Amino acid sequence: MPGTHDYLVRGTAWNGQLRVFAVRTTVLVEELRGRHNTMPTTTAALGRTATAGAMMGAMLKGKEKLTIQVKGDGPVGSIVVDANAEGHVRGYVDNPQVQLPANELGKLDVAGAVGREGYIHIIKDLGLKEPYRGSIPIVSGELAEDFTYYFAKSEQTPSVVGLSVLVDEYGTVISAGGFIVQVLPGISDEDLSRLEQAISALPPISSLLSQGETPESLLRSVVGDDMQLMDEMNIAFECLCSKERVERTLISLGEHEIKRLIEEDGEAEVVCHFCNETYTFDRSQMEMLLAQAKPKPIQ
Repeated sequence: MPGTHDYLVRGTAWNGQLRVFAVRTTVLVEELRGRHNTMPTTTAALGRTATAGAMMGAMLKGKEKLTIQVKGDGPVGSIVVDANAEGHVRGYVDNPQVQLPANELGKLDVAGAVGREGYIHIIKDLGLKEPYRGSIPIVSGELAEDFTYYFAKSEQTPSVVGLSVLVDEYGTVISAGGFIVQVLPGISDEDLSRLEQAISALPPISSLLSQGETPESLLRSVVGDDMQLMDEMNIAFECLCSKERVERTLISLGEHEIKRLIEEDGEAEVVCHFCNETYTFDRSQMEMLLAQAKPKPIQ
């Protein structure tokens, strides 16, 4: 439902045997589409990754954050998404204008765009000296299956991941969202079988979301009413770039490089990958940055 705010819910189900997350990301994915002018197939690939990122960010705490890098051999190139524990998400794709014919199911061919060979890298900044890094080979390119594989192999947490982005004939995002259900230690074989049956009987997420299902009702479609939702958080696009940050980056290039930019172009233009914001510095501004980049005399 366009115009309805994005949010995520999380909790447990089946007497604590499952950990559950569900999210609506329609506004977020439409924002990414508009900023990067993505074609429908690329919108779905970037949107699914951003949806997974929103839920994985919700698994973090405090000031922790993560970066997802999907590097397949398909025409979209790399997909990069940043997310944090506060519900802020941003992302971009190398080649936003990729559009492929529908796949054999009549759906957007995300696997064809992403590729079926390559890797997904997850980098988590947990406030430690070194970030946590996990990598898995791409197993399908559809992304939901790939993130399911990531949780099983890199985090040893059996999980089911569902991701969906639905666009209209003009490419506008109608609905986007998804869920993650994680199996906790000690689950019975009977309940594991029940979960597998529920997942196999689940209608396509795109049809559920387009019918107005909320994150809460999406989870009920998977695990039934036996769940306890702990909290809800807003999900929104947010980029960390600013003119001040770009200035610091330019200064860090050093005196020689700034001089070269002034002599060759008379100005500098920097475009943020994540939000497509353009920062322009004219000659006088560049000369001010040059003065700040010059080594300070030793007292």
